[in-house]
Amino acid sequence: MGTGEVEVFLTPLAVEGQVAAATRNQALSALPFLCREVPGIDLPWLDGVVRARPPEHLPVVLTGKEVQRVLDRIQEVYALLAHLLYGSGMRLMEGVRLRACFR
Repeated sequence: MGTGEVEVFLTPLAVEGQVAAATRNQALSALPFLCREVPGIDLPWLDGVVRARPPEHLPVVLTGKEVQRVLDRIQEVYALLAHLLYGSGMRLMEGVRLRACFR
């Protein structure tokens, strides 16, 4: 088994199967283990095969002005909760479950 056979095995995973980069890398890691444990073949040349890289996802973030426009359009009943969630970083249900304690 050579580099060509490994590429023939891994390429359809990425192209046709549309598997994640982690799945392709897991298959690439499984091949040396299988060959070493079953027939007892060592595949040192497999270290040169390029591993798949996961795509970079850039987060979508609103600008300060966009956030202010959204908060300005929220009705008065929910405005306090919206401002509290945005300012504190709480999750929605954390804010909804808040109770006011007056002593």
